[in-house]
Amino acid sequence: MLAVQVDGSDVTTIEGLAEGEELHPMQEAFRQNHGLQCGFCTPGMVMSAIDLVKDNPSISETEIREGLEGNICRCTGYHNIVKSVQAGAKAMGG
Repeated sequence: MLAVQVDGSDVTTIEGLAEGEELHPMQEAFRQNHGLQCGFCTPGMVMSAIDLVKDNPSISETEIREGLEGNICRCTGYHNIVKSVQAGAKAMGG
């Protein structure tokens, strides 16, 4: 999406998730479960994961994998990313 397409809208970025020094539950889950490697894909993975969990708090592993399939990570086999999203979902009340 181009920036001009969200002109006048509220946009939340990865930097806007934390509350001061306290990470968002999904960010903390990625940290605790080694869901980040080089960090290149991490913002997109975390933001997508939050949206997936918001719409489906009891999300399954298959749904997580399908929901993140457009986000490419070249460092991992996605195992720890899926584990992180599951932990984040639980921490967010799922």
